Amino acid sequence: MDYKARIAIAMERGSNMTDTAPEIADLVRKRMMALSGEQRFLMGARMFEAARTMVLASLPPNLSSVERREILYHRLYGEALPHNVQKA
Repeated sequence: MDYKARIAIAMERGSNMTDTAPEIADLVRKRMMALSGEQRFLMGARMFEAARTMVLASLPPNLSSVERREILYHRLYGEALPHNVQKA
């Protein structure tokens, strides 16, 4: 099984898997929804930036900026960087 197929299976399974009790999930959802839209947006932006930083820190230091961008995109989005994106 190739890498893309394994990722697809893991993503499908992950959406249905939880070890969180329904009552706790409901409590967390209510607390999140009590935040303003701006607060939720900023929280998501910070989480994305943290994920980006972790991925970049895991890459070998000798990669070119183009290689870093391509690998970063693939790890975050699970697909190759689109060809129409300028590679500079």
